[in-house]
Amino acid sequence: MKSFGYISLFLITSFSFPLHAGDDDPCSVRNSAFLSGESITYKVFYSVASVYFGAGDAVFSVNEEELNRKPVYHILGTGKTNSLLDNGFRVRDKYESYIDTATLQPYKFVRDVSEGSYKIYEHISFNKTAGTAVTNAGVYNVPSCIQDVLSAIFYARNIDFSKYRPDDKIPFSIFLDNKVYDLYIRYLGKETIKTRYGKFRAIKFKPLLIEGTIFSGGEKMVVWVSDDANHMPLRVESPIIVGKISADMMSYHNPRYPLTSLISIR
Repeated sequence: MKSFGYISLFLITSFSFPLHAGDDDPCSVRNSAFLSGESITYKVFYSVASVYFGAGDAVFSVNEEELNRKPVYHILGTGKTNSLLDNGFRVRDKYESYIDTATLQPYKFVRDVSEGSYKIYEHISFNKTAGTAVTNAGVYNVPSCIQDVLSAIFYARNIDFSKYRPDDKIPFSIFLDNKVYDLYIRYLGKETIKTRYGKFRAIKFKPLLIEGTIFSGGEKMVVWVSDDANHMPLRVESPIIVGKISADMMSYHNPRYPLTSLISIR
């Protein structure tokens, strides 16, 4: 990836993993994990020598709308550095995805990134009939079950982890920077974790990462999601070139189900 992606890209690429939920038709997965009106806020931290610094915030929200007379979920992911970091490296990132409410397949993706002097605007239209992704740079062939980096988060939340055993690999395909990447996650099982929000029963896995400017390729990032019907992302941790970066869920609004994985609030 071309940019640091301090806040939102870290979270978005961290949570966009398992794109085959074990159904008979992996291109058509029924949503049972989230509702229109849901929003989740995260705090992102940078650490070096076991000392943690607040880096910024990221927010994910979903609302039901219409796109070209079709019902869609409009997914919005935003990220920004805190005021202390703004003076040295100001980040204001915005990602949008419009996904079919019936199949959770993306129709449209927008990336509007401002990170220091680096800026990028990308618009992608997915033509499911033609099997193409139309971007600012051209037209690209994509597989039928392709996802963008934001739609994948909400698609993945509908995975049935009970169908997998620890160490199983779950494949997925994603379209990013005008390329198709065939990757996977490795399911690690379940464990109880303590986050800055509270204590949770969680599902744990590692994604195979695309090598970028701060993340090396391989299975070095660890992700925990709530072990309940919401499959809400709770925590992400990964080493980077210098130090480590992590993100914790700090607040949520309008989940589809009670967060029964929550054992206690910190």
